[in-house]
Amino acid sequence: MILGVIPARYASSRFPGKPLVDILGKSMIQRVYVQAKKSKKLDEVVVATDDERIFNHVKSFGGQAVMTEANHPSGTDRCFEAFKKSGKDFTYIINIQGDEPFIDPSQIDLLVDVCDGKTELATLMIPVDSHEVLFDTGEVKITMNNKHEALYFSREVIPHIKGVDKKDWHKHFPYYRHVGMYAYRADILKEITTLAPSSLEKVESLEQLRWLENGFKIKLAITDFDSHCIDTPEDIEKVLRLMKLS
Repeated sequence: MILGVIPARYASSRFPGKPLVDILGKSMIQRVYVQAKKSKKLDEVVVATDDERIFNHVKSFGGQAVMTEANHPSGTDRCFEAFKKSGKDFTYIINIQGDEPFIDPSQIDLLVDVCDGKTELATLMIPVDSHEVLFDTGEVKITMNNKHEALYFSREVIPHIKGVDKKDWHKHFPYYRHVGMYAYRADILKEITTLAPSSLEKVESLEQLRWLENGFKIKLAITDFDSHCIDTPEDIEKVLRLMKLS
């Protein structure tokens, strides 16, 4: 059985109350929830929140929600608490970003498809097709081995291409950037939530590096659907413009 968890915090330094913001007549969290429910591979979907306003709102539109502790350092920890409170024997838990209201359900199904029982952790990536995206430090880049397992995640461009103008790097190597949805095998999720923050995680501010530093394997799946994350109020209009152009 597969559980989809949508972590949703009310507090945000850049965008307080972000899950409840209205986007064309529906809240952001409702849009994420509705899209997640369209997945063919999830047995259950739940919003994991630390705020009663979000909890009550999800219940008001018929969604499933669970209250979690307020002091979780990451969405991963919130997912684990939601999994524990479910009381059910889920084999994998999918962490679905609560700030991507137009997520495509097939992306969720794609991630679930690599969860074969042997896979410890998994996430998505998308090809990089421009110099601007490649050198944007807000976009996390991925290098992998020949088994499609992550070797490293970085805000910098890796690998470096010697003797080629940086403006053309994306034309000479298949670069990928991270799409922030995770799959955790239930026993592995329990393990990684007990790990202390690692040195690489601290410098890059990427929690998945903690898992790699501790020897866990992260399977990668390639998606063709671009992600549209909303971090600030201005991002809403930007995303809506992109959706109209696509």
